[in-house]
Amino acid sequence: MLALTSRITRGSFGPLVLLGAVLVAAPSRAAAQQAEHAPPLIKVVDTAWIDSTTKACNDFFDYANGAWIRNDTIPAAYSSSGVTRDMSDANELVVRSVLDDAAAARAQLPHDSTEWKLGTFYASCMDSTAIEAAGIAPIRPWLAEIDRITTRPQLVSEIAKLQVRGLNVAFRFGPDVDNHDAEHYIASFFQGGLGLPDRDYYTTAGASSDSTRQAYVAHLTRQFVLAGESQSRAAHDADQVMALETEMAKASMQRVAMRDPAATDHPMTMRALDRLASQVQWPRYFRSVGLTHAVAKVNVGVPDFLHRVSQLIATAPLAQWKAYLRAHLISESASWLSSPFVNEAFAFSSRFSGAKQLLPRWKRCLREADGDLGEALGQAYVAKTFPPEAKARAKAVIEDVRAAFRVRLQHLAWMSDTTRVQALDKLDHMGEKVGYPDHWRDYARLVTKDGPFVLNVARANEFEWRRTIERPGQAVDKTEWGITVPTVNAYYDPTKNEVVFPAGALVPQTFDPKADDGANYGSLGGSWAGHEITHGFDDEGRHYDAAGNLRDWWQPADSVHFSEQAERIVQQFDGYIQVDTFHVNGKLTEGENIADFGGLLIGYDALERALQRDGRPGLIEGYTPEQRFFLGYAQSWRVHNRPERLRTRVRTDPHAPEFWRVNAPLSNIPAFAQAFGCKSGDPMVRMRDSVPQIW
Repeated sequence: MLALTSRITRGSFGPLVLLGAVLVAAPSRAAAQQAEHAPPLIKVVDTAWIDSTTKACNDFFDYANGAWIRNDTIPAAYSSSGVTRDMSDANELVVRSVLDDAAAARAQLPHDSTEWKLGTFYASCMDSTAIEAAGIAPIRPWLAEIDRITTRPQLVSEIAKLQVRGLNVAFRFGPDVDNHDAEHYIASFFQGGLGLPDRDYYTTAGASSDSTRQAYVAHLTRQFVLAGESQSRAAHDADQVMALETEMAKASMQRVAMRDPAATDHPMTMRALDRLASQVQWPRYFRSVGLTHAVAKVNVGVPDFLHRVSQLIATAPLAQWKAYLRAHLISESASWLSSPFVNEAFAFSSRFSGAKQLLPRWKRCLREADGDLGEALGQAYVAKTFPPEAKARAKAVIEDVRAAFRVRLQHLAWMSDTTRVQALDKLDHMGEKVGYPDHWRDYARLVTKDGPFVLNVARANEFEWRRTIERPGQAVDKTEWGITVPTVNAYYDPTKNEVVFPAGALVPQTFDPKADDGANYGSLGGSWAGHEITHGFDDEGRHYDAAGNLRDWWQPADSVHFSEQAERIVQQFDGYIQVDTFHVNGKLTEGENIADFGGLLIGYDALERALQRDGRPGLIEGYTPEQRFFLGYAQSWRVHNRPERLRTRVRTDPHAPEFWRVNAPLSNIPAFAQAFGCKSGDPMVRMRDSVPQIW
């Protein structure tokens, strides 16, 4: 089930990337495979990537990464290359051999074992011969269910049934942490159900948006034809889907507006829900999704959206709704059907990613296995690749960064003592998960079978839905992770007031227990730990208190100061070009930009404290610890993007392009200028009266 909580992540790299896992001892075949295809050694700071012909004070991103960028070619199957791809490629070879061996060993494994289920899941994905022969047959019974809809109540039940299988139709529903009682879950509704990446693709005028909408309708038409419809009926159905989704998009909230937690906070009783969306028989819907106990209250993130969907359920022709449900079933199953469906889905998605060809099948299957059975992989991954000493060293860096932020809070001149007490209490109570969960998920109720992989994906989605659907009203599981262990990412969850760093992210290039402090504190300390901790106090996270409740704990004057200084960051990024003539959306990226700036400041403070405590080394590869700190930070954003991806990110991604995530915050920091001898007037030194004064 999709989590509805707005977790604030470090970066946007498309699908979360699986790093590595081991379920059984790697056999000699795996060792031979790895030796044959072993990637180059990844370092936290690699001086070979530095372009010494670029002045550090003119363009530090290019200085730190320019030699790499000028020699890099983005692989055809990727929308970008860089840190995440390098880290994942280095480990996916291990994962591939493990999954291959798990699939091969199924005959010797009990069918109720997690290992057998994982091996069968992966094997059914890799069985391309059977998948090609089956075509669309595996989902024909579901298409027939949709065709049998003749009444509005049946429509609601079918929407529910498809949601349980993992489809994004009509709206999103699931348990979430209650904004006003962070100890308990609440039933939550949110906008969803669109086939394009964002509501603005439906509503924005102009030639580019018109072209995208026309391409979407043509894509839907081709998918309907592949599913057996005549050309004329397919074209008609595609137009109907576009019309229905456009109505839903008009009622959807824009991404910038959703950055304010209060904008999506609308708790209400069941009676109020009935008044808001009276055309949905909610008891019938709840029974259909498996929620068996009475619901006392819900949160409706976007009331206007749910109200409009309720109207459409009552007024839009059933034939239009059935075309919409068929379109989503085909689209969201296409990646796991035969080649014509896969190729059509990829051709349309490449419009937004810029990728030129599909990833190899084993990579696609491997990543789906991580997404659906992540903790089955994660437990063994930890045993193989994340020793206790690595976890201890990473935690030491993170704790140093937390301590540095505490000192900053204690000495902020603009913050009142009343607000300061609350801020320190929030920092002190901020949870910290490093490496892996204390308790691993039980997959006993997961059903996996030999046969069509698309059905195993649906079974995995249903398993996750059933695992959590009864949570409204129950106590929040504080031990649960919202990210898989092998993932190259991290997040801050405001409703739990916790930062989470999976083991998959705590390897080079992010962190190396054998690397020098300058490098580790710049990457793990500034770009990761400092960034996530600062999210607890950015324009969104600051509205939540130490317990995770949505509550205004700021004195009015402090809140005004914060907003005024945060607006400086918004204006700074609004002035930057993202791609072509498109500017960075400073308001959409505000929280991430604040976290980058704050993360650098406290990461640097933590390094200086560590050097005082442990002593200063001499020059390392010709650089001081402070210089290696900033190099570690800049190289942690070593990414090369396709322009199509950057255009999509303008509308959809709360993260600015990596180039600006380096140069923008560094140009605000005097310590950077001092480390590299930058002077007033240099591009990497902004005027003092323009620099934000927050953390």
